[in-house]
Amino acid sequence: MRKITSLILLLSCSFSFAQVLKGKVLDTNNVPVDYMLVYNTGTKAHAHTNFGGSFELENTRVGDTIVFTKLGYDKKKIVYKKNNITILVANTTVALEQVVLFNGVNTSSLLTEVDVQKNPVKSSQELLTKVPGLIIGQHAGGGKAEQIFYRGFDIDHGTDLQVNVDGVPVNMVSHAHGQGYADLHFVIPETIDKLDFKAGTYDYSQGNFATTGTVNVISKETLKNNSIQLEVGQFNTQRLVFLNSFLKKANEHAYIATEYINSDGPFESPQNFKRININSKYSKTTEDSKIVFSFSHFVSNWNASGQIPERAVADGTISRFGSIDDTEGGETSRTNVSLNIIKNKNDESRFKHLLYYTNYNFDLYSNFTFFLNNPVDGDQIHQKESRNLFGYQSDYQEKFDLGTSEVVLNAGIGVRADRADKVELSSTKNKSEILERIQYGDVNETNFFSYISANFEIGKWNLTPSVRLDRFNFGYQDFLGTDNKLKEQNALVVSPKLSVTYTPNNLFQTYAKVGQGFHTNDSRLVLSSLGNDIPKAYTTDVGFLWKAVPDLLVGFTAWGMLSEQEFVYVGDAGVVEPNGASIRKGVSLSTRYQPVNSLFVNLDANYTHARFRDEPNGQDYVPLAPDFTLKGGVNYKKESGFYGGIDFLHLKNRPANEDNSIVAKGYTLTNLNVGYEWDKIILGVQIQNLFDVAWNETQFATESRLAGEVNSVEEIHFTPGTPFFLKTSIRYKF
Repeated sequence: MRKITSLILLLSCSFSFAQVLKGKVLDTNNVPVDYMLVYNTGTKAHAHTNFGGSFELENTRVGDTIVFTKLGYDKKKIVYKKNNITILVANTTVALEQVVLFNGVNTSSLLTEVDVQKNPVKSSQELLTKVPGLIIGQHAGGGKAEQIFYRGFDIDHGTDLQVNVDGVPVNMVSHAHGQGYADLHFVIPETIDKLDFKAGTYDYSQGNFATTGTVNVISKETLKNNSIQLEVGQFNTQRLVFLNSFLKKANEHAYIATEYINSDGPFESPQNFKRININSKYSKTTEDSKIVFSFSHFVSNWNASGQIPERAVADGTISRFGSIDDTEGGETSRTNVSLNIIKNKNDESRFKHLLYYTNYNFDLYSNFTFFLNNPVDGDQIHQKESRNLFGYQSDYQEKFDLGTSEVVLNAGIGVRADRADKVELSSTKNKSEILERIQYGDVNETNFFSYISANFEIGKWNLTPSVRLDRFNFGYQDFLGTDNKLKEQNALVVSPKLSVTYTPNNLFQTYAKVGQGFHTNDSRLVLSSLGNDIPKAYTTDVGFLWKAVPDLLVGFTAWGMLSEQEFVYVGDAGVVEPNGASIRKGVSLSTRYQPVNSLFVNLDANYTHARFRDEPNGQDYVPLAPDFTLKGGVNYKKESGFYGGIDFLHLKNRPANEDNSIVAKGYTLTNLNVGYEWDKIILGVQIQNLFDVAWNETQFATESRLAGEVNSVEEIHFTPGTPFFLKTSIRYKF
């Protein structure tokens, strides 16, 4: 009897010493706080709250200290006494002190989240620049998607960077203007919550274009305030933004945001750029499910002065802001509808479903070579398409114990179907007369995919092997060919990936990753030349993130990539041509420092060595690949009163062609942002290019011929960067 009593007491004590702590985290408005880190300072066990604010923390004992922390919320500590607790946390400004490193943290996304919170995005053009080391350039008026440079790539408009908004893909396959075209101008910056950024090919949930990385823009589910904002600036620039939250309950939210922009730009021939945006979102959360419905629509039209040759500026034919052909420009529109459903099957498993539809239209006139091909009428081209995009993705996650390690299993399936009608490239005259149709037909492209990943947490180690399977059906119906039938080609890609992290404490994490990614070519080229062989990219990253002191973050990464094929867009032919295999290697250093709560300092330095693999030494430069970039800034802001910030960007000279005989000039830019915030009113001043530097925003080595020239010339053609540009703003919150 004594032995039985002792056994019962032992089991009882064991239960009291090792329990699963259950609870919920709410903010001061009783709104659930999702993805807040909950960790035990003694056992180092950790968990995250789900969409309903609920959490379960294993291996918890009475008397243990439990910490609750998330960027933008006051850190809270409690001593565990009882189960089924409710924790209230207050919203506060983002502080580096809130950052805690743990197994499974996305170090790349952590830096961008801090940056977005400390220095919010001010325009849709600025959005991607929050990614450390990434720079952009605009070269055909404000309505065209920006050119992207990252990790030694001239990514064009998105060929090697996957871009999503709330999970909905932005990149357009087999686009009329360029493969992977990613236009983010439908996003209203005031609605952005954070940027989930992942460098490299290691995200198993992303496939096509996710070679240098993946950016998922996550919009807010609720607005802190209703507001109306007016901006007025030089070059006949106006912007009006209205944010209205028409449903705001503890577990149910809805808002609508509208934006209107008008600007002529600094060019002698006014851009007459106009854009209208509408973003709306509805979300409802229950104990075991969450539903989010999103709608957005935008329409934009503009004129453009195009890229101009250096020789025309040098001899005084035109000024830096003049044009050779000012009839360029276009119009575009996009409507997105998406439904996101998250359902907890039980405490250890979860389903996620994303269903989306996009209607997209694009119409662009360009002239890259002036009179090279047509000395009489000029080389104007017209690119046009109308597209419907359908997609569905389902993800299942389950947690379970395997021996002494915790395992998180993720598995998913999905489909994306693009139906692009009358994808056109034509030679035109004065935007009114079609001289010749070069490309004209319908694109039907479908991507079926599946993936599986297992995350093993073994003490201080975290191992994540995964594999992704993509099956493509490329279809093109050529209206200009003799055979008007739909031609199809299938392809299959298997992409393995592995990530390993080691987190000895909450202040330091190191990682190593290897993976395979890919980018497809235009369906029209796949059917004519590429067959079923899709070029792969093999990458590796090694690095660390170190919280040297409570208010200083230091990140370092060394990386490399072998790419089986570079793609170069040939505008006047309407195709994306293969240009050979390449190798890239680089290092990046990022620091974030917050000496006091109101002062934030950031610095990112990136160096890349990019070369073609199969070309002789000296003839192997990758055109326009940036080899050194430096970005940084200082921002000062309190809850109210004066705020200000200054940031800079430096881009080194880089080769514009394969033998480096033509050089794209680098530049250094400085921007200023200051203002004053009262309770309900905010006055602001923004200055781009504070020191009025004459810089070239985008540059290309292009062969062209001007009117009256006998011979063509290959040299730098550029779009001039914005000069000193002053904008003022007033915002009223209600």
